[in-house]
Amino acid sequence: MATRAGTSFQRRARSKRAPVPGTRPSLQNGQLLLSTGVPSLDYLIGGGLAVGTLLLVEEDRYESYSRMLLKYFVAEGIVCGHSLLIASAKDHPEEILQDLPAPLLDDVIEIKESTKETEDNMADITSAAALQDSMSIAWRYQNLPVVQTALTSSSRFGHYYDVSKTMSPELQHSVNCHSFFRPDEVPLDVAAAEFSNMNFGYVKLLRAIQRVIREEGFDGSSPQTKQRNILRIGIHSLGSVLWGDDVGLNENPESAYSLTRFLYALRGLLRTSLSACMITVPAYLIQNKAVIGRVVKLSDTVIGLESFNASERETNPIYKDYHGLFHVRQLPRLNCLISDVPDTKDLAFKLKRKLFTIERLHLPPDLSDTVSRSSKQDVAESAKLLSSGCGGVASGNKHLDF
Repeated sequence: MATRAGTSFQRRARSKRAPVPGTRPSLQNGQLLLSTGVPSLDYLIGGGLAVGTLLLVEEDRYESYSRMLLKYFVAEGIVCGHSLLIASAKDHPEEILQDLPAPLLDDVIEIKESTKETEDNMADITSAAALQDSMSIAWRYQNLPVVQTALTSSSRFGHYYDVSKTMSPELQHSVNCHSFFRPDEVPLDVAAAEFSNMNFGYVKLLRAIQRVIREEGFDGSSPQTKQRNILRIGIHSLGSVLWGDDVGLNENPESAYSLTRFLYALRGLLRTSLSACMITVPAYLIQNKAVIGRVVKLSDTVIGLESFNASERETNPIYKDYHGLFHVRQLPRLNCLISDVPDTKDLAFKLKRKLFTIERLHLPPDLSDTVSRSSKQDVAESAKLLSSGCGGVASGNKHLDF
């Protein structure tokens, strides 16, 4: 007994599990997160998209920027080595893969950022004297803090992509990719039929997702042959007429509950598997507000894109540096009572230096004497729409109110 002096207590070793590539735990709720491919979007939704959740994107009217977000989501999955499942009724999934943006290397980003910073500093130095002479009442704003428009996090997560270049075919085929093209999966004679009060195309898509999850072990029923991995699901323009859904044709569609039943079943599959899904929906076509309300409630994270193309805001001087407004409709409540609330709701997006970025939208003071009276009235009317997030804004016809 003398040789066993001391206590027999042994510290229980914590089981070490290999981390899933391309993921990190959330600092707020411990949920496993993955990047959407847009770092500023990750910052807005709480650090990234939680595994097992659904991200719904309300499409812009010309479907250019929502399609771009879907490409970023898929491209980030390829760079991280995740498995993919792409579903579409309009463009073939192979066409979406061939049009993915090329990833940027870290050193390229640092060189570009340093070059931009140098150019901005030189521009500030050369225009300092001119600004001091031209702005007669700029002394009112000298002690105010500079508005930080960029949405960045202290820790790096995700990758950057160049939309002017396409991803190499070798990198595209380096991951396991599954495709679902509705015209090839649904026969024409049963395209309009419904099974269990659900569109047959939705039923086929659910079966395809469930088959991939079970066969490759994303649900944990059968161990994965290799290291644990994530399944990224991208669904393009769900709820459109090409999917055989009439929810966007009239205010009282016959299959009003087909889309909501699909989302309810899909969330059940996501919650029990290592997977995450991004869906783009043409919400501007859905005339029934009750239907779009149920669609939002059945999603975890909901964002909306409002493009300035062919709209009056395209010529408004207050939006001259942006391509559209960005709306955060809903954020998830995961392992907590409240959701992560962004610090501002006035957001805009733009293509800046070949990158898609989301920034804070603020009202710059328009003090120039050369601005026309009509332009000032347009700025004042636009300021009313942003008065909730931008502080004291002039009311009435006055441009500035001191």
